Amino acid sequence: MQSRGSSNRLSSSYSSSSSFRSRIFTLMLSMLATMASFYVAGRLWQDAENRVYVVKELDRRVEQGNTAISVDDTLKIIECREKQKKLDALQLELDKARQGGFIAKHLTVESGTNKKKRLLAVIGIITRFGRKKNRDAIRRAWMSTGPALKKLEEEKGIIIRFVIGRSPNKGDRLEKEIEEENEQTNDIIILKDHVEALEELPNKPKLFFIHAAEHWDAEFYVKVNDDIYVNIDSLGAVLAKHLDTPRVYIGCMKSGEVFTEQTNRWYEPDWWKFGDAKSYFRHASPEMYAISRALAHFILINRSILRSYAHDDVSVGSWLIGLDVKHAAEGKFCCSQRSSGSVCAAA
Repeated sequence: MQSRGSSNRLSSSYSSSSSFRSRIFTLMLSMLATMASFYVAGRLWQDAENRVYVVKELDRRVEQGNTAISVDDTLKIIECREKQKKLDALQLELDKARQGGFIAKHLTVESGTNKKKRLLAVIGIITRFGRKKNRDAIRRAWMSTGPALKKLEEEKGIIIRFVIGRSPNKGDRLEKEIEEENEQTNDIIILKDHVEALEELPNKPKLFFIHAAEHWDAEFYVKVNDDIYVNIDSLGAVLAKHLDTPRVYIGCMKSGEVFTEQTNRWYEPDWWKFGDAKSYFRHASPEMYAISRALAHFILINRSILRSYAHDDVSVGSWLIGLDVKHAAEGKFCCSQRSSGSVCAAA
C-alpha cells in the first residue's frame, strides 16, 4: 500500500512541475510578443512620421519651384540642357548663314505664326544741306509724298528716304531746318554719327547701308544721288531679275584713273595702293547702285574694319571685290546715258 501511495505522490509532484514550467514558458512568450509589438509599433510610428515629414518637405519644395529628383533624372536634365545649348548654337550659325547669303532667301519671312512680306528695296537718296530744291523736285517727280509714299511701300515693297548727316556746328540753323522739313514730310534719315563735310562724304553710303539694314528687312538696298531721277517700275523689274542671286552688286560698272596730285579735285591719298597703272578696279558708278541683303549685312557686321577711300563708289567696290559676289553690269543704271528701259537719268 505504501508503495502505491508513494507512486501517486511522485506522479502528482511531476504533474505540478510540468504545469509550472508551461505557465512560465507561456508568460515568457507573452512578454516577448509584447516587446515585439512595441518595437514594431514604434518603428511603424517612426516611419509614418518620416513619411509625413518627407511629404511636407516635398510640398514645400514644389511650392518653391524645387522638385525632388533622382540622380538619374538630374543627369537626364543636364543632357537635355546640353542638347538645347547645341541647338541654340546651331540656330545662331543658321541665322548668320542666312545673313551671309549662304541660304536661299525668300520674299516672305515667318514671324511667329504670321508671315511678313520682305521689302523689295530700300532706296537712300544721298543729299546735303542747302539742297531742298533738289529734294522737292524729286518728291514731285518720282518719290511721292504722304499717303502716296506709304502706298508705294505697301504695294510695291519699296521704301524711299533722303539721307543726310549732322552739321559740324551741332544744333545750328541748318540742322533745325532739316528737322523742320522732316516733321512735315517724314521722309528723311538723319545720320547722327555722320558729319556733313567733304572729307566724310565717302563714309556716308556705308552709314546708310548700316542704318537701313538695321531698320528694314529688304532684298536690296539702293544708293542714289539727289540729282538723279529714277523710274521705279524699271528699277523693280531689274532688281527682280537678281532675286535668286544672294550676293549681287548691281550698277553701271566702270574703272577710272587714280589721281595722285593733291591739287586735283579727285585726288586719292592712297593712290599707291592701286598699282603702277594708276587705275581703279571695276566698281559701280556713284550716281546709283544696288547691293543685295547679304552684302548690306556684311557691311553692317564688318563696319568697324571697312576702309574708305577718297570716293564712296570706290570704297563700296573695294569692300566687295574680294568676296564671292556677282558684279552685275547693268547699262540701265548708267544715268548719264539714255537707253530703252533706263532705270535712271541725271537731272
